[in-house]
Parts: sequence; C-alpha cells; structure tokens
Amino acid sequence: MSPAVTAARVAAESAAWVWYPDDADVVRNDRLVLVRWPDYFGAPPNLLRVSGSAPVDGVLDEALAQVRSWGRDELVVRVGLDAPAGLEDALAARGARVHETLDVLALDLGPGAPGGPGLAVPGDVEVRWQADEATTRDALRVAAEAFEEGAVPSDERVGELAARAAADHEAGRASTAVAYLDGRPVGSGGLTLAGAGGHDVARLWGGGVVPEARGRGVYRAVLAARIDLARTRGASMALVKGRVETSGPILRRAGFAVFGRERSHVLPA
Repeated sequence: MSPAVTAARVAAESAAWVWYPDDADVVRNDRLVLVRWPDYFGAPPNLLRVSGSAPVDGVLDEALAQVRSWGRDELVVRVGLDAPAGLEDALAARGARVHETLDVLALDLGPGAPGGPGLAVPGDVEVRWQADEATTRDALRVAAEAFEEGAVPSDERVGELAARAAADHEAGRASTAVAYLDGRPVGSGGLTLAGAGGHDVARLWGGGVVPEARGRGVYRAVLAARIDLARTRGASMALVKGRVETSGPILRRAGFAVFGRERSHVLPA
C-alpha cells in the first residue's frame, strides 16, 4: 500500500468529510451534526455525525426531538467509520431500516501511481465543467434524475450556485463535471480539494447517471475527468463513498481500494 494511502489516513479524512449547503438548517454541537436540507433537495433531515463520547440514545432522542420540531417524520442517520460502536444496535432497537450502504474507497494519486486502470472512456461522451447557469442547471437536473430526489431550485438560487461554482473552479477549490451524450446532460459528479494540506485529498461526490444513459461509460467519463483534474491540482489521494450495488464495482475496477463501509438508516420520528 502506498504511504500516501493508509487505513488511518482514509479513516481520518472520511471522518472529517461533513458537508451541507449554506442554505441548510444545521444543529452542530459536541454531540452531533444534524442537517435539515433545503426543500429543493427533497430529502429528510440527516444526522451526519454522532460523537463517540456521547450517550447514543441521548443523542438520538435529541435529534428526533429537533426533527419533530421541524415538522418532519423521518430522520436519516449516517453510520460512518468513526461512529460509536453501539449506534447501529440502538437504531435497530428503534425500528430503523438500512437505507443505503456505501463503500469507503481511496486511490493513490501521487507520483508514480497507476493511471486509473479500467477507465476506458467512450468517445461519444463529452465532459464539461460546471461554470455558468446553463451547466449548473444541467448538473442539478442530472442529480435529481439520477438519484430520484430533489429538483432544480429557484432561478435566484441557480444563479448563486453558478457564481460559486465558477469561482471555485477558477480557484481550484472544487469542480463539478457534467457529461453529455448527443448534447443532452446525462451524468455529473463533483470534486472538492481538502485535507490537512488544504488540497491534497480529492473528495469525489455526487457521481450519478440518468437511468436511460447507464451502461454507456458515462460514469467512467465523469470519474476519469475528476481524477485527471485532481492530479493536476496536486492531490495525493482520491476519496469516494460509492454505492455497493452500482458505483462501488466500477471504482474497484478503476484501482480504488475499499477501506470500510458506511451505512445510512431511516429512523421514524
């Protein structure tokens, strides 16, 4: 295993990866990180982190009380690599069901690392970077279709997101690849540079393909574009959480190694 990609580093970077948009409602303290997504996400509130030192049942009670105060009847609880040992047992005892299982995968991007085997990209897939309102709308539409949740937000919010995407891409902080077949947007996936060095970890997120375009190499094209850009920007490791049934096998064929699994549970409020 490369010195740049170790189990300890992957676990630490995975635990540090907590994201929510700036227009979300967030409760964040030393016990938990709880997020109510904007309406256009079309998703229930998420308990993104539970502190390892906090009593699990007390944290769940606190989160559920907040969810009910928001008028919601479900809570999605993420059980990451750093989750307290008793969290999944506590969720099962409360009647939660597993909603999603993700592989936590990493790839060495350092000098001399393999170039990404298994990523033969078909010639009919065009990849553009989100940098204006048109590509922003395309990325949002793809995400809504691919993951079957959410919708394109208001024109004002699209304009804000487009401006931020353009600035982030220009500055090398983050980029979103949008894939097209015959001019139609069919896939997308994001890249954010983070880590202890500020840019040495490439977080790959939101990779999805609309149903009718699956099996045509679109996901591979979006993945290859992000890996190439991450290397150009100096990242030494790519980190991604891939669904075990869909993107996980593609990522493993591309050279990513699995370092653990993360599950999300749906808990009635």
